[in-house]
Amino acid sequence: MLIFFVLEKFLYWRHCHREQCEVHTFAYVNLVGDGVHNFVDGVVIAAAYLVSTPLGIATTLAVVFHEIPQEIGDFGVLIYGGLSRDRALLYNLFSALTAVVGAVFVILLGPAVVTVAPLIIPFAAGGFIYIAGTDLMPELHKEFSPRGALVQLAMILLGISLMWLLTIVE
Repeated sequence: MLIFFVLEKFLYWRHCHREQCEVHTFAYVNLVGDGVHNFVDGVVIAAAYLVSTPLGIATTLAVVFHEIPQEIGDFGVLIYGGLSRDRALLYNLFSALTAVVGAVFVILLGPAVVTVAPLIIPFAAGGFIYIAGTDLMPELHKEFSPRGALVQLAMILLGISLMWLLTIVE
């Protein structure tokens, strides 16, 4: 989380010298976290195929099932951060392609690379926690109507439920 704090502070200082930015820095921080996360997905998928084809197929399906809702959420974060739909889609695609880079990395360097994943996963998780805690949750507190709060709560519970269901699939 500290690395993402420093990253956001640097991006704000370097790219945004005004009170209001055209694109909020958390959109870029989200792209970095998502890129690392997708890289790890590629590493995990390729490593699973190195063990066995059935394990590789199962791992690929599990990653696809958790990536679809996550990438939709990332797209929403990028839109909310101020990117146009086309730019958000393009940047999200580039971020997703880091999974291919991760897979190629494992294929070229072999299964020993998998030992790095336990170090990369907390980095990506810290990025997502940082964005949620500093940018997304505070926005939810701007809603004061009981109906709006109930909708937010329902969406949070839906997200938690989807993540729980994905643990069953994986």
